[in-house]
Amino acid sequence: MSRSESHTQTTEMVNTVLIIADLHLVVNETEKSKLFEKFCDQAQDANQVFILGDLFNTWLGDDLSAPHYQQIISTLKALSSKTEVLIMTGNRDFLLAKEFSKQTGCKLIESPYLLETHGHQYVLTHGDELCTDDESYQQMKSILQHPITKAIFIRLPKKWRLKLSGELRQKSVEAQQNKTREIMDVNLQAVNELMKKYPGADLIHGHTHRLNTHTEKQFTRHVLGDWSETQGNAIEIADKLNWLKIS
Repeated sequence: MSRSESHTQTTEMVNTVLIIADLHLVVNETEKSKLFEKFCDQAQDANQVFILGDLFNTWLGDDLSAPHYQQIISTLKALSSKTEVLIMTGNRDFLLAKEFSKQTGCKLIESPYLLETHGHQYVLTHGDELCTDDESYQQMKSILQHPITKAIFIRLPKKWRLKLSGELRQKSVEAQQNKTREIMDVNLQAVNELMKKYPGADLIHGHTHRLNTHTEKQFTRHVLGDWSETQGNAIEIADKLNWLKIS
């Protein structure tokens, strides 16, 4: 890992917080998995590690998906034995549940999450709930992530879950082809409404994959990017906030 301005040694990470999002791990992308494992090895001296959603590209229930990610689960277990690891679900892996938490030693957290560290507050969220201009997405999310829907889905036979997931993913890809970048980005009014609840705090989110820092009137909004097979990104919070390049 390296900061934008200097190299990061793991000994410098004591009392720091690391935040990542949107790795979208899949079974056959071994290089990205290795990159994540390298990050976890170097993150063991951090005080806390946050993953703000979509660690996995698809998660169809702990019973169905966990057996395919045993190496990642072992990596997370090793990391959580050294530091606190807190995971927020995203729109792709919202079925992460208690068994995953038990196997990895990681804590599943709700969104938004208020982080207080080094004398400052940060609102952490995956970010998809802020994309309110994408009305069709929000409608679908309200159905798929309703507790009753999740309870029914998780009890379906595995082959049915696989089939339904494939069909929904295909429809999602087709729908995105007809949407503008603006529609799929956060709505600033929704962002402002959220941040009114947390005066003095800054915002950190992912989901849009548009790595950037936006300075608003009352707060700063930091947007995490997604990961490729060769490079990732993270936020490090210590005496100040730094962007890290993962490679």
